[in-house]
Amino acid sequence: MPATTDFLRSDLDALEADGLLTTIRHIEGPQGARLIVDGRSVLNFCSNNYLGLANHPRLIEAAKAALDRYGLGPGAVRTIAGTMTIHDELESRLAAFKGVEAAISLQSGFTANVGTVSALVGGEDAVVSDELNHASIVDGVRLAKAARYIYRHTDAGHLEEILGQARGAGARRILVITDGVFSMDGDIAPLDEIVEVAERHDALVMVDDAHGEGVLGHGGRGIVDHFGLNGRVHVEVGTMSKAFGAMGGYVAGSRDLIDWLMQRARPFLFSSAVTPPDVAACIAAVDLLEESTDLVERLWSNAALFREALAAAGFDTGHTQTPITPVILGEAPVAQEFSRLLFADYGVFAQSIGFPTVPRGTARIRVMVSAAHSIEDLEMCVDAFTSVGTAMGVV
Repeated sequence: MPATTDFLRSDLDALEADGLLTTIRHIEGPQGARLIVDGRSVLNFCSNNYLGLANHPRLIEAAKAALDRYGLGPGAVRTIAGTMTIHDELESRLAAFKGVEAAISLQSGFTANVGTVSALVGGEDAVVSDELNHASIVDGVRLAKAARYIYRHTDAGHLEEILGQARGAGARRILVITDGVFSMDGDIAPLDEIVEVAERHDALVMVDDAHGEGVLGHGGRGIVDHFGLNGRVHVEVGTMSKAFGAMGGYVAGSRDLIDWLMQRARPFLFSSAVTPPDVAACIAAVDLLEESTDLVERLWSNAALFREALAAAGFDTGHTQTPITPVILGEAPVAQEFSRLLFADYGVFAQSIGFPTVPRGTARIRVMVSAAHSIEDLEMCVDAFTSVGTAMGVV
């Protein structure tokens, strides 16, 4: 009898019974403070569009102009016929923005992480990773042939112990990897402490700043700038799909690092280049951040107002240090019902997140505040959360 995929239906039914089946909603039209979701106008509080750039006219015009000049598709991988002058321009602009020697642009932050880890370490080496690092880092570590070590979340003391173990085991090269901002809790890695520990053990440091770019540091230059660590972090990975409002990923660092990734990073070698309109939009986003800090300042002002109002209403927002605001509700079915009521009764789009993205018992609504939200938007969202929370008995 031929094999079938019938087992998948039973597995899907089990997810639904546990309250872990993800509901995918469908969006019509552009991103912004309001969206058309499943045919309904709602307030948007779950996009990573921190600065409201995903529908900014400057980015749209830049993408249109690039479409006319370069066409739509790159036609090849970067090493064959896919590198256009617009890719070079983005990379030089990113390097200047980050204050490093060079940068390489890739298809996404995910591929940037996966490609970088496997290019930097091999069988004689070790990777030491924060236990809550993003899935793209986890997958990159799995693909690398290096020994793997995990340190407790943001615990520099435990990192020091683990680095001693890795050195004692004879690792030739050690790569310490951390998220800059952890996307589910909104806390910031103690990068200053991590760098000091790594330097004592002659280890390389890599930071994935996907949720720090456009958010932390002067004008959104990221966590390295935030801590004043320029020149002491070897590998900075970022994404253009969150605060920058477009699509793509990049790695920034020394000229030697970037030259090596151009020779060995598999997403650069074996997947087509980012499309010219996306690249042009990324350049326009960098332009905006270099011109003014207004959007970053508005983002932080909105986040502080919102977080204080939720705390006053009695919600548990964890230990966030950034505009990411987790509203921790406990079990996944509770969070799913909370999200459903927000959408159905109050027109607030804020999705629930449960296991395995977060540990069991910590299911939540992860609220993403942006610079695009007005004070009225924030107040409406807080009122909706308070009403649903009261009705469900969670506040």
